[in-house]
Amino acid sequence: MEILGYVLGGLGAVLMLASYLMKSMMPLRIVALLACVCLLAYGAVFKALPTLLLYAALVPINIKKVLHMRRLVREIEATRVDDPVADWLLPHMKRREHKAGELLWNKGDHADEMLYLAQGELLLVEHDETLWPDSLVGEIGLFAPDNRRTLSLRCKTDCVVYTMSGEMLQQLYFQSPKLGYHVMRLIVSRLMHDVEKAAAKARAAVHAAPRPPGPGRAPMPAVPQ
Repeated sequence: MEILGYVLGGLGAVLMLASYLMKSMMPLRIVALLACVCLLAYGAVFKALPTLLLYAALVPINIKKVLHMRRLVREIEATRVDDPVADWLLPHMKRREHKAGELLWNKGDHADEMLYLAQGELLLVEHDETLWPDSLVGEIGLFAPDNRRTLSLRCKTDCVVYTMSGEMLQQLYFQSPKLGYHVMRLIVSRLMHDVEKAAAKARAAVHAAPRPPGPGRAPMPAVPQ
């Protein structure tokens, strides 16, 4: 019996180590669950109470996470390519309320979540641009190399938003290529919009600048005030 216990303990340790080396979430969860089962059996064979209690608690937690991930993947795969990405994410986001004038983040802050605006109006401060309900915001910072906010965000009115952490979004991104495609399309669209706004401001500044006098013409004298 002891030999079986050592075999299960060694297998559990190997599986646990393997789970830390995996990037795809579903295999990671399944391997972690198997590791917990093996280590739970090891604790039972040797009557190691701390080990037994620890993995007895971890087994149902890992089962819950595996079932949640499978349900989420099925929902994503059941959506059409042209469905709004917010429809996929909203059931897995957390509701939050904010008051008018509240600053949600500053440009340059560390990005750790993405927001979906359900009610109210948000303001991209540096662009003086209003975001309306059904807008997603904050996704660029989550995928930026330095994970920094590119613009400040403030509530113009009382708002109801739904949030998703960067960790959860990355899990979904690695799990579903379809979701990754839609998020990347959203980011590219937002970046192209920002480039167009910058170009429009540059053109406006050029037109507003005073023009030099034409060739052969002296500048007009200043009129005394």
